[in-house]
Amino acid sequence: MIRSMTGFGSAEGPLAGGRFQVDLKSVNHRHFNLQLKAPSELSAFEQPIRDRLRGRIDRGHVTLAARWVEEPARQNAMELNIDRAREVYEALRSLKRKLGMEGNVSLDLVARQADVFVQSTPDESSYEWEEIEAVVDAALTKLVAARDREGAALMKELSLRFGGIAKRLAHVESLAPKRMVKERDRLQTAVAAIMNGQTLPEERLAQEIALLADKLDISEETVRLRAHLRAARDTIETGGPVGKQLTFLAQEMLREINTIGSKANDSDIAHDVVAMKGEIEKIREQVENVE
Repeated sequence: MIRSMTGFGSAEGPLAGGRFQVDLKSVNHRHFNLQLKAPSELSAFEQPIRDRLRGRIDRGHVTLAARWVEEPARQNAMELNIDRAREVYEALRSLKRKLGMEGNVSLDLVARQADVFVQSTPDESSYEWEEIEAVVDAALTKLVAARDREGAALMKELSLRFGGIAKRLAHVESLAPKRMVKERDRLQTAVAAIMNGQTLPEERLAQEIALLADKLDISEETVRLRAHLRAARDTIETGGPVGKQLTFLAQEMLREINTIGSKANDSDIAHDVVAMKGEIEKIREQVENVE
C-alpha cells in the first residue's frame, strides 16, 4: 500500500520523574526533513530521535514538538553550593577584620549571597533514552497510521484516475482504424479534384496513403501509454515509498497523450485526449502527496 506524506500523531509518557508529550506532524517534502522543537535539556537526543523517525519515514517535512506536561520535581529544587558558601563566609570574615567591625558573620547573611543556593538542572545523564524512545515511538506509530489511512484514500483515487485514462485510451484505439479510412477517402477525393478528372497511378496513390498512415499512426504511443498505466497500477499495488516513481510515470503518460493529440487529426480523439490530460493533472496533484 502507498503512504501519504501528511499525518499527525501524539503521545505522552514519563521521563525523569515528570511527564512529557511528543506531537508529530508531517507534510509534503521532496526529501526527509526534520524540525525538532524540544526543551533544551533534551537537545542531546536529537540524533537518536532523528534516526528513529528516519527508520520509518522516507519522505516528508516532519515537525516534532516535545514539551513538559509535568516537569520533573528536581528541576525546581534548590541545591547548596557549599564551595560558594565557604568562599562567601571567608570573604565576609576578611571584610569584617579589615574594617574592624564587631559581630559574627551570620548564616542568614551568607545564604542571601548570589549562587550560594542554585536551582538544580539535571544533566543529560538524568534522562533515560528508553523513556524518550517509548513516547517518540508511540507518537510515530500514530503518525504512520494516519499516513497509511490517507495513503489508502490516495490509492483509491489514483486507481479511479488510471481507470479513466484506460477507458479513454480504449475509445481512442477503437477510433484509430476508422480515422485512417476517413483520411484515405479524403486523400482520394482531394487527389481527384486536383487531377481534374485524370487518374493518378494506383502505385503513387498507395504510396501517398502509406506515407499519410505512417504520419498519423498512433499505435506506438497507445502501446507505450498502456504500458505506463500497467506500471503505475503495479507500483501502487506494490506500495512503499513510490512517490517519485509515480511522478515519473505521470510525466511519461502525459508525453504519450500529447503525441497522440498532435497526431490525431480527429475531433473525437482530440476530445478523449483532453479528458486524459485532465486525469493526468489530477493524478499529479495526488502524487505530490505520496511518500
